[in-house]
Amino acid sequence: MVEVGQLAPDFELISDREETVRLSDFRGQKVVLYFYPKGDTPGCTKQACALRDI
Repeated sequence: MVEVGQLAPDFELISDREETVRLSDFRGQKVVLYFYPKGDTPGCTKQACALRDI
């Protein structure tokens, strides 16, 4: 578990463009990680859109 103020460990994912993206690619920038349950419910969709619009 990462505690508040602690650096997150580096990880990599495949983007929707089939490119490898690493957390370390964003070093020095602010990053928001949002984990979406893919429940396809109106509440989850509304929350995701609100986060997108920040």
